[in-house]
Amino acid sequence: MSDFDLSAFLPYQLAVAASHVSRGFAERYKAEFGLSIPEWRVLAHLAQSGAVSVREIHARVDMDKSKVSRAAARLEVAGLIAKRAHPTDRRLLEMTLTPAGEALIARILPIALDYQAQVLARLGPDAAPFRRALLTMLEVK
Repeated sequence: MSDFDLSAFLPYQLAVAASHVSRGFAERYKAEFGLSIPEWRVLAHLAQSGAVSVREIHARVDMDKSKVSRAAARLEVAGLIAKRAHPTDRRLLEMTLTPAGEALIARILPIALDYQAQVLARLGPDAAPFRRALLTMLEVK
Protein backbone atom coordinates (compact mmCIF):
# COMPACT_ATOMS: atom_id res chain seq x y z
CA MET A 1 0.00 0.00 0.00
CA SER A 2 1.29 3.47 -0.78
CA ASP A 3 1.33 6.49 1.47
CA PHE A 4 -0.98 8.31 -0.96
CA ASP A 5 -3.98 9.91 0.76
CA LEU A 6 -6.66 10.77 -1.78
CA SER A 7 -8.54 12.96 0.70
CA ALA A 8 -5.43 15.17 1.06
CA PHE A 9 -4.72 15.29 -2.71
CA LEU A 10 -5.30 18.90 -3.82
CA PRO A 11 -6.84 18.17 -7.25
CA TYR A 12 -9.30 15.81 -5.58
CA GLN A 13 -10.12 18.35 -2.86
CA LEU A 14 -10.73 21.07 -5.46
CA ALA A 15 -12.98 18.80 -7.54
CA VAL A 16 -15.04 17.78 -4.52
CA ALA A 17 -15.30 21.36 -3.22
CA ALA A 18 -16.36 22.62 -6.66
CA SER A 19 -18.95 19.89 -6.91
CA HIS A 20 -20.39 20.72 -3.48
CA VAL A 21 -20.60 24.44 -4.22
CA SER A 22 -22.09 23.90 -7.68
CA ARG A 23 -24.67 21.40 -6.41
CA GLY A 24 -25.63 23.66 -3.51
CA PHE A 25 -26.38 26.53 -5.86
CA ALA A 26 -28.01 24.24 -8.45
CA GLU A 27 -30.48 23.00 -5.84
CA ARG A 28 -31.68 26.56 -5.38
CA TYR A 29 -32.22 27.54 -9.01
CA LYS A 30 -33.59 24.11 -9.93
CA ALA A 31 -36.16 24.20 -7.13
CA GLU A 32 -37.34 27.71 -7.92
CA PHE A 33 -36.86 27.98 -11.68
CA GLY A 34 -36.54 24.39 -12.95
CA LEU A 35 -33.13 24.99 -14.55
CA SER A 36 -30.33 22.47 -14.96
CA ILE A 37 -26.68 23.33 -14.39
CA PRO A 38 -25.97 23.59 -18.16
CA GLU A 39 -29.05 25.80 -18.65
CA TRP A 40 -27.94 28.11 -15.83
CA ARG A 41 -24.44 28.34 -17.29
CA VAL A 42 -25.75 29.19 -20.76
CA LEU A 43 -28.06 31.88 -19.35
CA ALA A 44 -25.34 33.31 -17.12
CA HIS A 45 -22.84 33.52 -19.98
CA LEU A 46 -25.34 35.15 -22.28
CA ALA A 47 -26.19 37.67 -19.55
CA GLN A 48 -22.49 38.40 -19.07
CA SER A 49 -21.31 38.34 -22.69
CA GLY A 50 -24.26 39.22 -24.87
CA ALA A 51 -24.59 37.33 -28.15
CA VAL A 52 -22.36 34.25 -28.29
CA SER A 53 -22.21 30.90 -30.07
CA VAL A 54 -22.30 27.42 -28.55
CA ARG A 55 -18.61 27.14 -29.48
CA GLU A 56 -17.80 30.30 -27.50
CA ILE A 57 -19.68 29.11 -24.39
CA HIS A 58 -18.01 25.71 -24.64
CA ALA A 59 -14.60 27.43 -24.79
CA ARG A 60 -15.35 29.49 -21.66
CA VAL A 61 -16.76 26.80 -19.38
CA ASP A 62 -15.94 23.22 -18.56
CA MET A 63 -18.92 21.74 -20.39
CA ASP A 64 -19.25 19.55 -23.48
CA LYS A 65 -20.54 21.18 -26.66
CA SER A 66 -23.39 18.67 -26.71
CA LYS A 67 -24.51 19.71 -23.21
CA VAL A 68 -24.36 23.38 -24.21
CA SER A 69 -26.34 22.61 -27.39
CA ARG A 70 -29.02 20.62 -25.56
CA ALA A 71 -29.34 23.27 -22.84
CA ALA A 72 -29.62 26.00 -25.48
CA ALA A 73 -32.31 24.01 -27.33
CA ARG A 74 -34.37 23.67 -24.12
CA LEU A 75 -33.92 27.37 -23.33
CA GLU A 76 -35.01 28.31 -26.85
CA VAL A 77 -38.15 26.16 -26.59
CA ALA A 78 -38.88 27.83 -23.23
CA GLY A 79 -38.58 31.25 -24.88
CA LEU A 80 -35.58 32.31 -22.78
CA ILE A 81 -33.03 32.58 -25.59
CA ALA A 82 -33.15 33.29 -29.32
CA LYS A 83 -30.83 31.88 -31.97
CA ARG A 84 -29.84 33.43 -35.27
CA ALA A 85 -27.13 32.94 -37.85
CA HIS A 86 -23.75 34.32 -36.74
CA PRO A 87 -23.05 37.58 -38.63
CA THR A 88 -19.58 36.54 -39.86
CA ASP A 89 -19.68 32.73 -39.80
CA ARG A 90 -22.89 31.24 -41.21
CA ARG A 91 -21.91 27.80 -39.82
CA LEU A 92 -22.45 29.11 -36.28
CA LEU A 93 -25.60 30.06 -34.46
CA GLU A 94 -25.47 33.12 -32.25
CA MET A 95 -27.56 33.05 -29.08
CA THR A 96 -29.02 35.97 -27.15
CA LEU A 97 -31.30 36.31 -24.16
CA THR A 98 -34.91 37.15 -24.91
CA PRO A 99 -36.75 39.64 -22.68
CA ALA A 100 -38.10 36.63 -20.76
CA GLY A 101 -34.53 35.33 -20.35
CA GLU A 102 -33.36 38.72 -19.11
CA ALA A 103 -36.24 38.81 -16.61
CA LEU A 104 -35.34 35.32 -15.37
CA ILE A 105 -31.68 36.29 -14.91
CA ALA A 106 -32.79 39.37 -12.97
CA ARG A 107 -34.70 37.05 -10.61
CA ILE A 108 -31.83 34.55 -10.27
CA LEU A 109 -28.98 37.02 -9.68
CA PRO A 110 -30.01 38.02 -6.14
CA ILE A 111 -30.16 34.32 -5.25
CA ALA A 112 -26.72 33.79 -6.81
CA LEU A 113 -25.21 36.72 -4.95
CA ASP A 114 -26.77 35.56 -1.67
CA TYR A 115 -25.37 32.06 -2.19
CA GLN A 116 -21.93 33.50 -2.95
CA ALA A 117 -22.11 35.59 0.24
CA GLN A 118 -22.93 32.46 2.24
CA VAL A 119 -19.96 30.58 0.74
CA LEU A 120 -17.63 33.50 1.46
CA ALA A 121 -18.98 33.83 5.01
CA ARG A 122 -18.27 30.14 5.56
CA LEU A 123 -14.64 30.77 4.50
CA GLY A 124 -14.45 33.65 6.98
CA PRO A 125 -11.08 35.42 7.07
CA ASP A 126 -9.73 32.90 4.54
CA ALA A 127 -12.13 34.17 1.84
CA ALA A 128 -9.88 36.90 0.38
CA PRO A 129 -6.69 34.78 0.20
CA PHE A 130 -8.71 31.84 -1.16
CA ARG A 131 -10.14 34.00 -3.94
CA ARG A 132 -6.68 35.31 -4.84
CA ALA A 133 -5.31 31.76 -4.97
CA LEU A 134 -8.27 30.61 -7.04
CA LEU A 135 -7.76 33.43 -9.54
CA THR A 136 -4.10 32.39 -9.83
CA MET A 137 -5.17 28.81 -10.55
CA LEU A 138 -7.70 29.96 -13.15
CA GLU A 139 -5.15 31.97 -15.14
CA VAL A 140 -4.72 30.47 -18.58
CA LYS A 141 -1.12 29.46 -19.15
